[in-house]
Amino acid sequence: MWSCGPLNGTGGAEDQPLCQHLHLVLSVFSLLYLVAGVPVGLGYNALLVLVNLHDQSSMTMPDVYFVNMAVAGLVLSALAPVHLLGPTASGWALWGFGSEAHVTLLVLFNVSSLVTMYSTALLSLDCYIERALPRTYMSSVYNTRHVCGFVWGGALLTSFSSLLFYVCSHVAARIVECSKMRDAQAADAIMVFIGYVVPALAVLYALALISRIRKADTPLDQDAGRPDPSVHRLLVATVCTQFGLWTPHYLTLLGHTLLALRGKPVDRHHLGILLFAKDVARFLAFSSSSVVPLLYRYINRNFPSKLRRLTKKMHCGRQSCSPDRAGVQQVMA
Repeated sequence: MWSCGPLNGTGGAEDQPLCQHLHLVLSVFSLLYLVAGVPVGLGYNALLVLVNLHDQSSMTMPDVYFVNMAVAGLVLSALAPVHLLGPTASGWALWGFGSEAHVTLLVLFNVSSLVTMYSTALLSLDCYIERALPRTYMSSVYNTRHVCGFVWGGALLTSFSSLLFYVCSHVAARIVECSKMRDAQAADAIMVFIGYVVPALAVLYALALISRIRKADTPLDQDAGRPDPSVHRLLVATVCTQFGLWTPHYLTLLGHTLLALRGKPVDRHHLGILLFAKDVARFLAFSSSSVVPLLYRYINRNFPSKLRRLTKKMHCGRQSCSPDRAGVQQVMA
């Protein structure tokens, strides 16, 4: 999918075979993700949303955050084929777009990334609150739903500032007001700080507090309202997965910004390396939309029972489903 175009004409003929091999490997993994990862991401994210919305009375605080991440994962899974088959990373692009489409895709990608990272950070903080104060309603499902609404609103507002930089970098020649906002690296710097540094600090702080509580033997550990131990495993797996797959993307944005701040032109060899690193990082970021719902599916204890109830209701259709025989026998007894 990707070509070694930036290295052509640089005189580095010895780098061409290595470049072609690396791009071939990346193209193979991208095709595999396009064939298998995208359907898995769309299917499991949609299933996660449907199962929890169908049985809202049994939803917990982590479920709300995972539904929020699943919605963002649906957007990322829908954008993945557009990026993998688009002209920004393809030597044989199946389609082309103008500057308006490019900016729209960037904004949707940035909004989804912000929602994903902040949902992970807030999940960590709320898990600490629920662990430390199990009988309070500070981390209730009702409050979490409103928090998730604010997360989407904040992501849209944050992306609006980046949108101005991206738009002005494309149409600055036609709009005088954009003459001082042509630097797209400023948008990348905003995304690195707000989209990665702030959530990372929040997650580290929350995990440090949770580890202190787990080491301390308090009466609250015997409380019946304390969180399910599987929630902690799911939290750690989700945090490691999200930050492990999204960190390369933000590191490439940071590297691009630092190179631009030097004020020196980047040679074609280093430009090719940077573009390849951005392609790999973007591929890893897209793959998070398929990995996280699988973690939720296999670690969350309540998901299989919710899925069975949803499947049973869909099988019964409009007819009322007969109650379980075990339940009837218990009532009769």
